Amino acid sequence: MLETLLCSLITILPDYLFRRYVQGKRIGREITFYSVWYELRWGIISCLILTISLIAMIFYYHPSTSNAVAAYRTVPILPETRGRVQEVFLEPGLVRKVKAGDPIFRLDSSQQQAALETARRKVAEIDASMAVAKAELDAAEAQLRQSRASLKQATDDLETKLELQRRNANVVTTREIERLQNIVDSRKGGVDAATANKKNVETQINVLLPAQKASAEAARAQAEVDLSKTLVVAGTDGTVEQFSLRVGDVVNPMMRPAGILVPDDAGRYGVIAGFGQLEAQVIHPGMIAEVTCISKPFTVIPMVVTDVQMHIAAGQLGATTQLLESANAQPPGAITAKLEPLYEGGFAGVPPGSSCSAVAYTSNHKRLASGDAGFLEGLFLHMVDTVAVLPAAILRSKALRLPIQTLVLSGH
Repeated sequence: MLETLLCSLITILPDYLFRRYVQGKRIGREITFYSVWYELRWGIISCLILTISLIAMIFYYHPSTSNAVAAYRTVPILPETRGRVQEVFLEPGLVRKVKAGDPIFRLDSSQQQAALETARRKVAEIDASMAVAKAELDAAEAQLRQSRASLKQATDDLETKLELQRRNANVVTTREIERLQNIVDSRKGGVDAATANKKNVETQINVLLPAQKASAEAARAQAEVDLSKTLVVAGTDGTVEQFSLRVGDVVNPMMRPAGILVPDDAGRYGVIAGFGQLEAQVIHPGMIAEVTCISKPFTVIPMVVTDVQMHIAAGQLGATTQLLESANAQPPGAITAKLEPLYEGGFAGVPPGSSCSAVAYTSNHKRLASGDAGFLEGLFLHMVDTVAVLPAAILRSKALRLPIQTLVLSGH
């Protein structure tokens, strides 16, 4: 209606004035109800063409949508393991503010505590084995020194006998030399055995036992982590809703949450708006926008487009056992854009999840200021920027009309 009235001022009205005051035709005589079309046909046709063009230009370059919502996501209160509730720190049924790290409830931890105690005992056992191995190392070193001393004694006896035999062959018999040589070989074997025993003990101290201790400490750390998972705490600052857990309840992380945690910053940063696919070439980050929400009537909030999701959700495919049938495809989806307040605190007072209407405005100020546009192009860009006042007026009329329509005309 507004576009038609505006276009009629430069089409139908001049046509009528020309025929009335130039041609001298009068309403009720030459210009009647039946002759309006014939007399004003050029003005009417021009008005219709101009109105359609103006409406198309307005809604293309300044897209609007009623599919805008202050979207937010809640955090389910769930343990990481299944178990029976042993202690509840919040009163069921009451909405309560919590801080990050505040305890909410605790599961039965007898099994985890037993596993932790077993892991601790295993570490203590390895520490004891380490002390025993050090004592065995001292014994191995002592045995090695004893074997080396016995080898030296046997070697000296053999050398003495060999020297005597060299001086006088009849003093020492060959059998005696062979016996002493066997003793020396045996003592050498004892030294090698003592050396190997010492290396074995050193390997246990330096490699085996530290590895076993590291494994035991890792098992202890795992047991401590499992024990800590039995205590469920708030992961962020927020409000606990729908919490009705009691001692003795069984909580399953797959099917049965204990409640819902709504973060304090949920839905406080802006709205998610869905624009038509036709605006895919127009909508872009940096565009100035405005929204009005049902939960905050008579208020228009200046916004800015911060992100545009160019992937349309209606066309996504999932792995199934059937071939894709294009006839069963979903209806055309929307271009999803994220809008944030232009000024700090501009979204205050809008509850998360509010339904809103949004308008995004195309601005050609930088293009016009650069001087790159020609005369006709500059005239068109000026026209595009000027007609933004129409969707802005429509949005403000909607902000004024919505409370009355909801409270009075809807019958609620």
